[in-house]
Amino acid sequence: MSTREAIALPELPSLSKLYVSALSTAARTKLGSLERSHALPHVQHTVTDVQVSLEHVTTFQHLLHGTVRDSLPSVFVHSVAFPVVMSVLTRPDFPLPLLGMVHLGNRVRHLRSIDFSEPLTVTAWAENLAGHHAGTCLDVRVDVQAAGENVWEGTSTYLAKGLYLPGLDKTSRPERQDFVPPQPTAKWRLGPEAGREYAAVSGDFNPIHLSALSAKILGLKRSIAHGMYLAARVINSVEAVAAEPFAWDIEFAAPVFLPATVALRIEDHEVEGRWDSADFTGWGERSHRKHFSGSVRAL
Repeated sequence: MSTREAIALPELPSLSKLYVSALSTAARTKLGSLERSHALPHVQHTVTDVQVSLEHVTTFQHLLHGTVRDSLPSVFVHSVAFPVVMSVLTRPDFPLPLLGMVHLGNRVRHLRSIDFSEPLTVTAWAENLAGHHAGTCLDVRVDVQAAGENVWEGTSTYLAKGLYLPGLDKTSRPERQDFVPPQPTAKWRLGPEAGREYAAVSGDFNPIHLSALSAKILGLKRSIAHGMYLAARVINSVEAVAAEPFAWDIEFAAPVFLPATVALRIEDHEVEGRWDSADFTGWGERSHRKHFSGSVRAL
């Protein structure tokens, strides 16, 4: 396998400028004045000496109603890396449009406690472009290092809905599995502002999350909650009892249209009297439609 071209960025990219670039690219694509590649760019983007402010971490923790501490919540690390991810997804040679892209799931290895004061090195790249029954999907990989060692590794899977690239086999639609909601252990009441609030602390200002109007422009009936906000709420709950290092994964089954009430069940499992893992599921309180499921486990 050939090595990806390493591109060192001088600093964390400006998310506002990246979104302006994504909007411009979307407009030119719609007008037919931009031809896209049909392959992923074989590159990786890296930013070194990334510093996190304690104020930013604290604001994030308050939004999740979690315990304020100096170590970084696992999903917060994803938001730290997000500008580097965006710099890959908005490259001129990237084959898929960023705006409107749907989040399918995440797999993360949180390898040790990360103090907010530690300088971080963030590397991101895209891989595994593939056909999907609803469009085209891909993985975005992130490695985060501190003091020369990997401390966090993540894979996010995204779907460009309705866009089928030539040469990629379309997969068959999986059979719908019946879902019977279990007894909930918690309920979240999410207002229409939930998307804007999480965008303010994460930097993810994708229009599908911000308002009913901006979501409708991109083909949705209303704005939807960020997948990573849902992940952050549930992982933050489990992190309070999980021993580091740990791994977690989440799969998104259906979007949470805002406002909404999400019912949640978390089941912890012990081995020899010690926490070992937890499984979780979230669904619509009224619709009984499953929104997400996943697990956290000790490494």
